[in-house]
Amino acid sequence: MTPDNIRIVLVNTSHPGNIGGVARAMKNMGLQRLYLVEPRDYPSEEAVWRAVSASDVLDAAVVVPTLSEAIEDCQFVVGTSARERRIPWPLLDARQCAERVAVASDREQVAVLFGREDRGLTNDELQLCNLHLNIPTSEAYSSLNLAMAVQIVAYELRMLCASNLPVTEVDQWDAPFASHENMERYYAHLEETLVDVEFLDPTAPRQLMSRLRRLYGRVRLDDMELNILRGILTETQKWVAQARAPKG
Repeated sequence: MTPDNIRIVLVNTSHPGNIGGVARAMKNMGLQRLYLVEPRDYPSEEAVWRAVSASDVLDAAVVVPTLSEAIEDCQFVVGTSARERRIPWPLLDARQCAERVAVASDREQVAVLFGREDRGLTNDELQLCNLHLNIPTSEAYSSLNLAMAVQIVAYELRMLCASNLPVTEVDQWDAPFASHENMERYYAHLEETLVDVEFLDPTAPRQLMSRLRRLYGRVRLDDMELNILRGILTETQKWVAQARAPKG
């Protein structure tokens, strides 16, 4: 595992004290990279106070206006989710997820996303993820503080830090996995092409693109595969344009 390749991303955090608590939880477990997406109240003295001796994590925190900017260079993205979604996504608990994150971090930039205190991540934000992470809690009281949630995930990662993880097929892959930024370009290109060939009706898209995102997120494309698919889409659009061109 390479902790420097793992970032914790907090989305639209309401309370600055929670940001400080997260910084402390991260430093306890050897994580340093904190990204803040449009926090409602930051910088804040309360965040510094709650961080205690982890002010260096706060000082190095990257504040960005959008989630896409926070994860644009990441190849593996995990989103925390506390509830079932209309379209089920690959879902792991903290321990299982830590194993995937630990292996991926040896070669890739990895992001673990945590949403708003009151409602978590939106469906659109969760669709940007390769898999979803759920922390099982008691049905009698399921509310989990943001810093506590980060602490659980960071702890599971810490437990794997000194482990000798087995070599997997990912370790032997011949090309780097595609970044979030490049995948978003692909999704835009794919949607445009599906509209061109009249497979997708933009006035009634239903859940087609969401399901395709889930498919590709589960498979995970590398850069070479992505270039091949983009090439196929480009040639498809050329043929469509030729077929629709006026004759004679």
